[in-house]
Amino acid sequence: MDTEFLLDITPFDWPSIFMALLCGTIIGLERQIRGKPAGIRTSALIILGTYVFIACSTYVSINANMTDPSRIIGQVITGIGFLGAGVMLSKGRSVYGVTSAATIWALAAVGVCIGIGELGSAFKLSLVVVVILFVVDCFEDYSQHLGKHVHSRFHRWRNRDDE
Repeated sequence: MDTEFLLDITPFDWPSIFMALLCGTIIGLERQIRGKPAGIRTSALIILGTYVFIACSTYVSINANMTDPSRIIGQVITGIGFLGAGVMLSKGRSVYGVTSAATIWALAAVGVCIGIGELGSAFKLSLVVVVILFVVDCFEDYSQHLGKHVHSRFHRWRNRDDE
């Protein structure tokens, strides 16, 4: 059996596929460790799927002179929006899962970067997403810790002069 036949995946390329899996693993690992939706498998599949759609649209537009690839990007992002909406829940006045939905949207952006051949930018964007998710989460935990019992401390401070 011809190995070239097995390894040829036109219009896709192996470095892009590996980059999609790597970026999905980086972002998905952060989500999975924290027990959030869209873990490693989901993240890798969203990035890979977005890459595949963008690569196909570029291939068709070059070889058939038929379509504008940027239109496909818009359609993919719209579809990803529906996927993101599926992880959001409303309970009373609170909405849960907004960060997970935004992360899914960012995953698609990483896939688009890979689809247009910007592998380095996709990797850097993945790191930025993880930094945002991790650093902001730590800051929110810290600020909530600072905010606990603020009113009781204020009242004790204010009433110290009365004693």
